[in-house]
Amino acid sequence: MEHVIKKILAIEILNSKRKPTVEVQLTTNRGIRVLASAPSGTSKGKYEAHELYDGGQRYHGFGTKKAVDIINTEINDALIGLDVMNQKLIDETLIHLDGTKNKERLGGNSILATSIAAAKAGALAANIPVYRYIGGLGARKLPDIASTVISGGAFSPSGLEFEDYILILNGFSTFSESLEALCDIRYLMEKLFSKRFGGLLEDGGALAAPLSSSQEAFDIMLQIAREAGCEKQAFLGLDVAASELYDYKNHIYNMKSQKMEKEELIQYYVNLCKTYPLIYIEDGFEQDDFKGFAALKKAVPGVQIVGDDLFVTNIERLKLGIEHDSANTLLFKINQIGTVTEAIQAALYAKEHKYDITASLRSGETNDEFQADLAVGIGAKQMKLGTPGRGERNAKYNRLLAIEQELI
Repeated sequence: MEHVIKKILAIEILNSKRKPTVEVQLTTNRGIRVLASAPSGTSKGKYEAHELYDGGQRYHGFGTKKAVDIINTEINDALIGLDVMNQKLIDETLIHLDGTKNKERLGGNSILATSIAAAKAGALAANIPVYRYIGGLGARKLPDIASTVISGGAFSPSGLEFEDYILILNGFSTFSESLEALCDIRYLMEKLFSKRFGGLLEDGGALAAPLSSSQEAFDIMLQIAREAGCEKQAFLGLDVAASELYDYKNHIYNMKSQKMEKEELIQYYVNLCKTYPLIYIEDGFEQDDFKGFAALKKAVPGVQIVGDDLFVTNIERLKLGIEHDSANTLLFKINQIGTVTEAIQAALYAKEHKYDITASLRSGETNDEFQADLAVGIGAKQMKLGTPGRGERNAKYNRLLAIEQELI
């Protein structure tokens, strides 16, 4: 007997940025009941799936009552009776029901929350964990931790020019050991910054310290890793979010320290890679500069050149990047594309072309732990989870700890 969708009911909830999002409750004819919610980003690429908001004064325009109503009527009516184990059909039905290129009519948030709910219900119907439902028997590897420990860029009160200063932990025997090291590093870094600067500002869980340069940030990160006894397992990464820095009129990057043309910025990255164990550069150029990404990849062999806004977890954008030899890593954010099926297709295409995958949360997260299972299911090399301490981040960390125990 099939497990078919009996009812889909949505409500408006808050994410970690105090902005509304949608939560979907999906029930089946055989008593399965799941909850799923959609995350949201602050720094968004222009090619991402459209998020549907109400406008007006309520929640400064970010209410989601329209999205809730759409789920409770159109989406519910279209999906009733579909088998939850047929994820492809469910997602294709949502895409065709929307009928626009970037999910503008129904909203990527409405579609994604429903798609995730279907995947969770499908895993329950199959009586297997979500990561196994997505990745099969080969889903056995937990991702390395990539954690933004210091923030900067356009959306941070710090003086740093790039958006995320990332600590990548690699070489530990277990995921739980790497998580323990990260918590120790965060404790020591908070202690250092409190002593040096007094009160601390946080930005999405990362520390927004008033540092003078990227070099100072990197020096502190490595110093703390030495104090924590894990210098050999600690590597550095940057999320530049260069589209936020780019002056499209004058074709120049307006960093907080100075203005740079593309060639100067490439040399800046090269120098950082020579001086520090910098192994990961995300969105080093604006989101349509496939040639700039390719030039950087050639200039720093062995470094992960990561496409976020460049690819937006979209297989068509990824094909362009592969054609231009622009990168070697896909940043995987499920809400950029809007359905589980499309996201997995992008991940599989990336792997077919020898790309690494870095799974990533968004700044506006919920306590939904689905993305932890998804990262294991697609075999992500790393997962950007943010700093432990906030509930929406810890939900994913704790889920990965549980998965690790299941795989022992």
